[in-house]
Amino acid sequence: MAFMNKPRFAVLIGMMLVATAMRLIPHPPNFTPLTAIALFGGACFADKRLAFLVPLMALFLSDLLLKFTPMPIVYGSFALTVCLGFWLRRQRNASRVIVASLVSAVMFFVLTNLGVWAFDALYPKTMGGLVDCFVLAIPFFGNTLLSSLFYSALLFGGLALAENRFTGLREYRPLPGAA
Repeated sequence: MAFMNKPRFAVLIGMMLVATAMRLIPHPPNFTPLTAIALFGGACFADKRLAFLVPLMALFLSDLLLKFTPMPIVYGSFALTVCLGFWLRRQRNASRVIVASLVSAVMFFVLTNLGVWAFDALYPKTMGGLVDCFVLAIPFFGNTLLSSLFYSALLFGGLALAENRFTGLREYRPLPGAA
């Protein structure tokens, strides 16, 4: 049976619940914690199943509360962001979190706009329709970038502060060669 640091798990869940709640209060368009939550889940949950399950459930439950129709392309984008969080597991530092936050925001922008163009009747299925879809989404992209950076800084920075203050929250890493 794998070791589970229960206080760390509780703190991670609590941080993600608080971040998810930020989606439910008034905010500028596309200024949400969702990409940061997916990135944080991938980077911080030792169990990969939980790394996917917790952020995707946070998205699903907040979609239900907001009466949004779940879009598979959005969920797929967040699942890929969780995978990007796995990259942070090896070495979590500010520069890597910034890079991952920027990449996740760009990935979300590209994938969701491709999805809107491909699966929604709003745009003709032509190169012009694709260009229009991306151009009209540009005003929202700034908030996506800023929110990814802002909420990633809060989540990752908050966890780092908590780990420094309470050593029992640090991730358990067995010594090399230990069984």
